[in-house]
Amino acid sequence: MDEKYFTSDEKKTLLQLSRSILRSLREVLESDDVEKVRKTISEGIGQNQCRRDRYGINPTIHNLHTAALLCEKIGQDRNMVIAILLHSLCKTEFIPAEEIVSEWGEDIAKLIRGLLKVSSLYSRQAAVESDNFRKLLLTFAEDIRVIIIMIIDRLALMRAINHHPNEKYVHDVAYESNYLYAPLAHRLGLYAIKSELEDMSLKYTNREIYTEIAHKLNETKVKREAYIADFIKPVKEKLESEGLKFEIKGRTKSIYSIWNKMRKQNNDLDGIYDLFAIRIILDSTLQKEKSDCWLAYSLITDMYQPNPSRMKDWLSIPKSNGYESLHTTVYGPDNKWVEVQIRTKRMDLVAEKGLAAHWKYKGIKSESNLDTWMNNVRDILEAAETGPMELMKNMKMDIYDKEVFVFTPKGDLYKLPLGASVLDFAFNIHSKLGCACTGGKVNGRNQKLNYRLKSGDTVEIITSSNQVPKLDWLNFVVTSKARNKIRQTVHEMGSKSSEFGKELLHRRFKNRKIEVEEALLMKLIKKMGYKTVTDFYHDIAQEKLEVTNVIDEYLALSNKLAENTETRSAEGFTLQPTQEDKSNSDVLIIGNNIKGINYKLAKCCNPIYGDEVFGFISSEGVIKIHRIDCPNAQNIKSKYPYRLINTKWSGKLGAQFGATLRIVGHDDIGIVTNITSIITKEKDVSLRNIAIDSNDGLFQGYLVVGVSDTQSLNNLIKKIKTVKGVKDVQRSN
Repeated sequence: MDEKYFTSDEKKTLLQLSRSILRSLREVLESDDVEKVRKTISEGIGQNQCRRDRYGINPTIHNLHTAALLCEKIGQDRNMVIAILLHSLCKTEFIPAEEIVSEWGEDIAKLIRGLLKVSSLYSRQAAVESDNFRKLLLTFAEDIRVIIIMIIDRLALMRAINHHPNEKYVHDVAYESNYLYAPLAHRLGLYAIKSELEDMSLKYTNREIYTEIAHKLNETKVKREAYIADFIKPVKEKLESEGLKFEIKGRTKSIYSIWNKMRKQNNDLDGIYDLFAIRIILDSTLQKEKSDCWLAYSLITDMYQPNPSRMKDWLSIPKSNGYESLHTTVYGPDNKWVEVQIRTKRMDLVAEKGLAAHWKYKGIKSESNLDTWMNNVRDILEAAETGPMELMKNMKMDIYDKEVFVFTPKGDLYKLPLGASVLDFAFNIHSKLGCACTGGKVNGRNQKLNYRLKSGDTVEIITSSNQVPKLDWLNFVVTSKARNKIRQTVHEMGSKSSEFGKELLHRRFKNRKIEVEEALLMKLIKKMGYKTVTDFYHDIAQEKLEVTNVIDEYLALSNKLAENTETRSAEGFTLQPTQEDKSNSDVLIIGNNIKGINYKLAKCCNPIYGDEVFGFISSEGVIKIHRIDCPNAQNIKSKYPYRLINTKWSGKLGAQFGATLRIVGHDDIGIVTNITSIITKEKDVSLRNIAIDSNDGLFQGYLVVGVSDTQSLNNLIKKIKTVKGVKDVQRSN
């Protein structure tokens, strides 16, 4: 490694961290991992690809800190550690993406892609206020390991900037850590990391308060430890007498937690009643976990008076992040409140290392919890309407708010966020039930849709077949599932209403024997000020537009356009005698078996067998065959009458001819498939090309088909017109 790149302190740190990581990963590393990583980083440093950031942070040392913390806080994961150590070099494109896949495998490459994606979106200066905040969270939600790495990365950074000279930078990092990373850590069950992030955030943003609380805690440390020892002693004896295997830990609440309680309770440190906490960790088999926990609980509450309002049962119903434990607050010696947490070794591992710990316990139902949370994150993001800051608040609320537990009449238990309504409960059971919900019976009494549920309520949903979701329901539902389904259903109802309006208008047109030109109708809709066709038809369905008036305006617009069409005087036309007048015998016969005649079918009109045609001798001497109704026919006949040849088909069918069809219709799913299916089934007809353009619920398509004659083409046009959704089919030049 470059001697000039590291300071003397960083060299010591480098050795310590490297040894720590190697000790942790000794059993999971492959034989050449260490050498490959060391060589890559050394080359990167040598080529100036690992530069310090603008705040002086050494990325190599920082990544090592992050990797060491990951091993300590989460576990020994080879792929995550390698991704942490190499992603900085991938960021500078020193290591190409394809090289990562070939050298390290797809999984490490996937992790690095996630980290790079976050890096590209992320700016340490007020990231939570940026337009990229939503994208950042979506990236987080793609892979739980990316979330974990970013949380650990932030913890390493918070530790590193303790004495950083740039106060604004430190303040911004601390603010973000508290509002984004601490809630994420909480949701993943990484409570120790969450507490440390919160404590350091308070330290960096409000040092006076942090120092004051820390100083007072330090002054009373000896007394607190003595008190906890006195509290534990009889508890230990009692548990041992029952044959339970366990260990007991005593602790004081985090500084941030204490400060939060002081603010909420408007109290000083002496007035906070549950500063003390002990944790009883039982060594139990999986089958006896719950019974041993409840036994320990009953023994403790027999010794000390519990506070019923502070009892929390996370055994019967674990938290969504997998946390399991029994919590109670008891009245200890000297009239002091003590919080007691009771759980097993397995539960403690989950509590300490979060959802990641479930990887070690494949039999535990954890994946569903994790998937639920990931989906909740995505739902929050999809429902976001008010900008990044509001989104951040909603996310924090979703994480920290309590939950309510509600029963169905059959006794099934459902977990909902605090503030959930009867309607939220209905949508939680099933979307169809929510859409048809008119209210509910809560504990036997009729309640409205917006009634706020409480834990323990028994709810029976009342429905009606006539009920439809309304936008104002969004004012009182709190779950993302309900909000998303209401929006979706209201949108679908609008689409159905639009279809009804369209059908109504076209039926009236038909009754008045008026052929509808879609292009003209589009002009009218635009003229009437509508941005979308859907809105136009919706207003017809809702009777906001009178159908008769619309048809009258359509006819007026049609007449106006007809009047404005450029017309030529009859004096400009000269009657040309037909070829038959010149010589009845001067007729060109064309067909498949006619030899010795140099002719070509004109591309401007693409004549096919059966069309009325004429020949035109070009300047090159080639006879070009045009349809009588060719758009260029009038011009040719007026300018070059002497070059015209009366032409007829030989009476024998030749090879297939190319014909272009213009099709207009509704942009419905499957319409193109239905059209092409008809073509493929037709004898002597082939599909040569297709081009589709869709806009505002309508499509216009051009099909090039191969046909043997006009009869085949006409039959094909008739069949295509029968396809549902097709409005018009015409032969195009």
